[in-house]
Amino acid sequence: MNLNHILLFLALVSSLLVLGRALRPSARYHGWRIAALIVLAITGVAWLFWRGAAGYVGGCAWFLLLFLPAIGLRKMTELAMQGNYKSARKLGAVLQILHPSRELHDQIRLFCRLESQANDRAAVSPVAVGRETTRSQLRKAPAVLVLILLNAVVFLFEISVGDSNDPEVLHRIGALEPYAVIVQGEYWRLFTALFLHGGFTHLLFNAFALYVLGPPLERSIGTMRFVMCYLISGLASGAGVVGLTLIGLVHPVQLVGASGCIMGIVGAWAGFLMRHRHAPHAKQRLANVVMIVAIQVAFDLSTPQVSMSAHLCGLIAGFFLGLVLAPSAVDGGLDAA
Repeated sequence: MNLNHILLFLALVSSLLVLGRALRPSARYHGWRIAALIVLAITGVAWLFWRGAAGYVGGCAWFLLLFLPAIGLRKMTELAMQGNYKSARKLGAVLQILHPSRELHDQIRLFCRLESQANDRAAVSPVAVGRETTRSQLRKAPAVLVLILLNAVVFLFEISVGDSNDPEVLHRIGALEPYAVIVQGEYWRLFTALFLHGGFTHLLFNAFALYVLGPPLERSIGTMRFVMCYLISGLASGAGVVGLTLIGLVHPVQLVGASGCIMGIVGAWAGFLMRHRHAPHAKQRLANVVMIVAIQVAFDLSTPQVSMSAHLCGLIAGFFLGLVLAPSAVDGGLDAA
């Protein structure tokens, strides 16, 4: 996969999405608008003068000005909710360097007052409780951890036998090829291809998507249902591509990667939220899922190396699985999508 193209797409699309959110009347953190405009400006200048490296330049700007502050602000909020105002204040002071907004400045002042009040009351530090909560959340998503580790181990096997981008190497170790499945009856390739990746970048992006999207779904529907969604969506993704190739709608290609499984998770989220559409925040989270799908389709259309048919087949399979496998009742409300 072309990393420069991926980073260029990421810098442009994420910045435009941030601008769209910042224009809402009820939007918070209007400082994001300035950060997004800076990322777009840097990416645009790089495109004009250093087109071959524009993605890397824009990607670095996106990472520093949008991604790191977003992760940091989320962590700062978690610390504040746990009552650890001192750590939240220190993290906010660091984030001000990358995101010097008025809203963040006001939050830091608030944390200072809350920290002072907590010290006056000699409150017990809640840091240990926060750590226990984090460990508890990780224990509630064991399948995600196992799947990420499994993909990583298989990738180590790939590079031990040859170049992970070499079609011949991928063919030997189980890449999905419609001809091999239809003519030679090698149906096992539908399964093995789910754990192979064409290079470290391919593995990294799929593992990151699984890490972000997987845990909340696993905690919402349960580990066994999550594993079923992941594997069945991946198998349906490959089978769909084979079927579409057989009837001549797509050209025969060699497929590897967990992308069909990942899109199955997205589809399962959509089905799950449709099943519980009357729950609090369900419609908002369903809109987030639709946005993810729109971004993925745009990326697929701009990237010839990516199989849109595999992604759509996985998405559709995951959607129906989410409808069928979603628990009829959810304790404690919906988890964050």
